[in-house]
Order: sequence, then structure tokens, then C-alpha cells
Amino acid sequence: MPQLRKYATRADQQASYRSRRALSERALLATKGLPPLPAIPTLPGTARWSAMLAQAHLLLCAASDEMQSYHDDRSEQWQDSPKAEEMLARLEALQDTIDQLQGIA
Repeated sequence: MPQLRKYATRADQQASYRSRRALSERALLATKGLPPLPAIPTLPGTARWSAMLAQAHLLLCAASDEMQSYHDDRSEQWQDSPKAEEMLARLEALQDTIDQLQGIA
């Protein structure tokens, strides 16, 4: 029995592939909470960039909160140790980064 072709021409097959790929990319952006890319690649994606910066801000704030909670939950002896001082230095650097990011957004 001869195999039936799904597409009449190779061009139809390529068009279908490009369509499936575009749908897949849009679905991936949607799962990340990002708006779709601009239709014309040379147009700025300011809405997309703003969403990405907002996500970065949320992640950095979550990391900062977790680090602060970790520090606060430790004993006083640990909090006076060099490891705690190192962690507080990293936490302070993270806070500075969050402040800088707010200036961008």
C-alpha cells in the first residue's frame, strides 16, 4: 500500500513546521509569564524587558528574604562567626543589586 503524503509540497511542509515552531515559542514565553516577542524583530520589546526585570526583582527579593531568614534562625554563636559575616556581606551586596535593579525598572 503506498504511503500517503501529509503535505502536497515541500513548501507546505516547511510552512507547517514554521507555524508549529512559532506556537511552541509563544507557549514557552507564556509559561515564563513573558509577553510575546514583537512582530517585527527590530521593534523594541519594552513590555517584555519590563516583565523580565520584574521577574528578576522578584527572584532577587526571594533570595534575600531566604538568606535573611537563614541568618536569623541560627544561634548567636553562629551569628558571631566568620561564616555569618561572609553571608551578611553577600546579603548586603544582594541588597545593593536589588536597589540598582529598581533604578533600571
